[in-house]
Amino acid sequence: MRDEKRRRQFDSSWTPPSAFCLPPSAFFLVLAIWLGAVAVWNRSTRGESGGWHDTRTFGPLVCRADFSLESIDPVLRQLAQLQIDLNDRLGVRPAAEPIELYLFRQEWTYRNTLSRHFPNVPYRRALYVKTGGRGMVFAYWSREFEIDLRHECTHALLHAALPVVPLWLDEGLAEYFEIAPDERASGSPYLSGVRWMARFGITPRLEKLEKKIDVGQMGGSEYRDSWAWVHFMLHGPQAAREELTGYLGDIQNHCPPGLLSQRLQQRLPDCDRQFGSHFKSWTR
Repeated sequence: MRDEKRRRQFDSSWTPPSAFCLPPSAFFLVLAIWLGAVAVWNRSTRGESGGWHDTRTFGPLVCRADFSLESIDPVLRQLAQLQIDLNDRLGVRPAAEPIELYLFRQEWTYRNTLSRHFPNVPYRRALYVKTGGRGMVFAYWSREFEIDLRHECTHALLHAALPVVPLWLDEGLAEYFEIAPDERASGSPYLSGVRWMARFGITPRLEKLEKKIDVGQMGGSEYRDSWAWVHFMLHGPQAAREELTGYLGDIQNHCPPGLLSQRLQQRLPDCDRQFGSHFKSWTR
């Protein structure tokens, strides 16, 4: 699902990596190796899938499929719009690198491709990986195809624009943006449960979510709570949204952002009360 080995929790002591330069000869050698690896990857995956039937580019997404992409043209255009949505809603600048989508008609073709190229990655219905600087999304045609694509492409676009994303926020944003655009604010299946929790005065602890550093530590309640905090920051008090966008802006600019829980508490001393009020009054 994600490039789990690259996960890292931010704290106030984090410092951005140092810049580095390569001499021209070394640069072109690295470039040649990378292009050769891409060519080998494309040849090997084409061989498994019987040849790419269709290839198209939508915004930063380069899509390859073993079926006609015309059949999912609205979905792909929606994915291209996702980049604009992330910029508008979060202030995240466009992806600095292309993202490759590999789409399969049949699950067995998808499964065989993943088992060959990523044998140590647990099987999932859709997958985002980043390896060697390449962001890739894999998915096959299923009843959850559109949701899976929006979820994994959210991860891909975030990681193509930001040096790192805290695990809970990465998943919370993906859960939020996986819903169709016109239903994001009120169409999540998490909403009713979070509203009931708010009525009983239960506020999920953001500090606990910030301690999660491995996707294996994320269960159903953690995904729900991560989504809830994202919803609160995007649809609740303006100050909460400003802290979210400022936090992501610091990450994008390689500035130590601290912990978002602390930033919210400093900006909104009654943050828990406002969180509860937000969901008590929110309706579908």
